[in-house]
Amino acid sequence: MFDDFYGLTGRPFQLTPDPQFYFESSTHKKALSYLGYGLAQGEGFIVITGEVGAGKSTLVAHLVNKIDPEQMTVAQIVTSRLDGEEMVHIAAQSFGLDIEGHDKASALGAIEDFLHEEARAGRRCLMVVDESQNLSVDALEELRMLSNFQLGSHPLLQVLLLGQPEFRATLAEHKDLEQLRQRVIASHHLAAMESAELEPYVRHRLECVGWEGNPAFDQRVFADMYEATSGIPRKVNQVATRLLLLGAVEQRSRIDGAMLASVLKEMQGDSAFPKATAAPVEEPAQIATVPFAAPKPASEPELAQEAPQSAVFQGEQDDRDDRIAELEQAIEALQASDASMSTRYSELEQQMADQDRAVRDVLTMLIEYVEGETARKAA
Repeated sequence: MFDDFYGLTGRPFQLTPDPQFYFESSTHKKALSYLGYGLAQGEGFIVITGEVGAGKSTLVAHLVNKIDPEQMTVAQIVTSRLDGEEMVHIAAQSFGLDIEGHDKASALGAIEDFLHEEARAGRRCLMVVDESQNLSVDALEELRMLSNFQLGSHPLLQVLLLGQPEFRATLAEHKDLEQLRQRVIASHHLAAMESAELEPYVRHRLECVGWEGNPAFDQRVFADMYEATSGIPRKVNQVATRLLLLGAVEQRSRIDGAMLASVLKEMQGDSAFPKATAAPVEEPAQIATVPFAAPKPASEPELAQEAPQSAVFQGEQDDRDDRIAELEQAIEALQASDASMSTRYSELEQQMADQDRAVRDVLTMLIEYVEGETARKAA
């Protein structure tokens, strides 16, 4: 309705993930850096967590959209509550494998054969598992076992786990997940957008569907919207959709603070949107080359004590920025790594072919010798 009224070519604030609308906030940029570093390693697990609606699925959709299918095969799984055996079958299905008999051994064998075929074709395999907080410990252990498949010394499968904050806590604290923790080579917690990023985010999504300034927005609207949504992208989308709908109904060409207040009151009244909460403090990103701990909320006295240490925090932030710069350089090495791996697989195939020819030659010589010896004895 409102898209026709405002002359838009589509719905700018739809709730389903769409890489067309990807907006690179500072936290998304850091997440991509960690993803690039993890993919460059070509093994183990990468973990991305974030609040509901923080943009995890959109981030991965953007990443997958940029991957060359000739270099990497990507399987995607959105999990419900699965046990270990169900996880194996879902993994097989995600690669398009139809398992006869539906037994676990057949599924594992089919997955291993598929991974070997992809490796010989010069392609790496990535499995993206969304909503990982729903997985049982047994299912996570089966994923770890799948990551053990190798061709020579080369791992055949890498796993990207996406989950809500409770999954991060589970992974950090559960006593039966120590081996999986040791396989995590990179992790990042996707935080909310910063207040200064909300207006560019809204404008970006509108421009993706042909927005040319109608409707216009009062500047106060963005500040109030951030206070109401805490910078969570999905919440912003919900509010913005209601705003545009109200604007179309009332035939407004400008969105103001009074309209936003009316929308928020309506959403709170029908329980479609909670009351505003303070914007969360972003936790510094980290690479999980060692097991990471679940975030612990700081109390108000602790925050007050930490305030005078801004100089120390500045030094830590500079160090973190340097690490991020190094990770961004590692992304550039990903393409070179893929090319090198493809060359190595070609060399392995050539060696196997040479060995096969050598074996056939030896067998031919043995047959000729035996036949010749038989003929001499007959004579």
